[in-house]
Amino acid sequence: MSANENHTPNALPAGYRFNEFEIKEVIGGGGFGIVYRAWDHQLERTIAIKEYMPVSLAVRAADLSLELRGERFQKLFNAGRNSFIQEARLLARFNHPGLLHVLRFWEENGTAYMGTLYYSGMTLKEWQLTSPEQIDEAWIRRLLPPLFGAINTIHTAGYLHRDISLDNIQIQENQLPVLLDFGSARKEIGNLSDETEIMLKPGFAPIEQYSEEGEVEQGPWTDIYALGAVLHTLITGHAPPVSVVRCIEDNYQPLVERKPAGYSLPLLHAIDCALAMKPQDRPQSIDAFARLIDLPVNDVEALITAIPLANEPPAAAEPAAMPAPEPQVIAVNHGAASAEPVTPRAVRRLSPGLLALAAVAVVAVGIVVWKSSQHSETPPVASTAQPAAPAAGATPAPATSSAPTMATVYLQLQAGENIVLNGQAQDVKPASSGFASLNLAAGSYRIEVQSGGKVRSQMLTINQPGTWLINPAK
Repeated sequence: MSANENHTPNALPAGYRFNEFEIKEVIGGGGFGIVYRAWDHQLERTIAIKEYMPVSLAVRAADLSLELRGERFQKLFNAGRNSFIQEARLLARFNHPGLLHVLRFWEENGTAYMGTLYYSGMTLKEWQLTSPEQIDEAWIRRLLPPLFGAINTIHTAGYLHRDISLDNIQIQENQLPVLLDFGSARKEIGNLSDETEIMLKPGFAPIEQYSEEGEVEQGPWTDIYALGAVLHTLITGHAPPVSVVRCIEDNYQPLVERKPAGYSLPLLHAIDCALAMKPQDRPQSIDAFARLIDLPVNDVEALITAIPLANEPPAAAEPAAMPAPEPQVIAVNHGAASAEPVTPRAVRRLSPGLLALAAVAVVAVGIVVWKSSQHSETPPVASTAQPAAPAAGATPAPATSSAPTMATVYLQLQAGENIVLNGQAQDVKPASSGFASLNLAAGSYRIEVQSGGKVRSQMLTINQPGTWLINPAK
């Protein structure tokens, strides 16, 4: 199968060679990279090759090298590539069955590559979609000790993963989990650019990951929050509320109160503790989290004895694209004329202080760098399939319509200010947090905040589920 047949733009073609490695097909990827299945002719085995390919910064040239979309992207591209290489070096230090095993890395075609073991199986995201009936407390308790061991190995070495989620945990055919992609390149690009979005997954990232660097310390408790979100999603079928929105209005309902059938209170209590908003209220280490659930943290020796022997290294595949989109929190640029949905995982870097001012955007679900459409050099954003927009000429449903609610919109509202939606005044009052909310169906809206003779407005098109944090401009 060729790359073009796999409908992956900018991918290398099947048959392309890196010395002994031959590309066979594309098996995954997103806005920052492409993952290939390849054949190692020297050792006669299948491997995976990850290529650093940020689609919003570069394109594939005719000679198959990467070509920048504009000179102004050079610094960002180089920073992301260097971070990609450092991640490969970091992973190569670990020899843990629960961590992605890097065989080698190299630079070619103006970019960087890493060769890894090719693991069989499916991600937790795929597992939940295809075999939800198999997920119960006994299944989760078998999954956790080796996963604890992998995460603890990273923490003991002084590092954090910062991107634990259902599609970054692969369940192999031997039922042992492998923790995938650190996502270092996209985070480094987000850190260095005022115009790019940091990539975080809504519901899985704790509040400290939205803070300015150094404002709220990150630590093992950061990954523990994400792991708690993974378990919450496996049990309930839904990710917990986005942490940024929880700062405005915390609608999280503890699992010990919901009492989902078939799950013990110690497990549910531990998950609630892991999802505490304040970092100091969460378990401070993987060992502490494991003790709450009364589970061990498996070491490498325990895992190795559990892995069945085979003639070939365990095959391992990167996660494929999921067929069903997750509910999204939409990022809104306060300087643009209208709001645009960001593809998965994108989020504006926010500090809690700026949150109180409703300064810009929150979160979404995917992996790309989002650029303002006002830049002439701005490339098109890579995205996953989105729900269809309302038909042209369709009349949007007002806030009071009986049409089903698709999104909740939050905006800051001060005393004396009124909200007008598509020309109709709304009887909306701010909560104690200082934010008002509108429950809206699909459609296009003009939202005005009026105070005396002053009007702040924002155009908003809602064509997918989610939570929106907006700041109408003057």
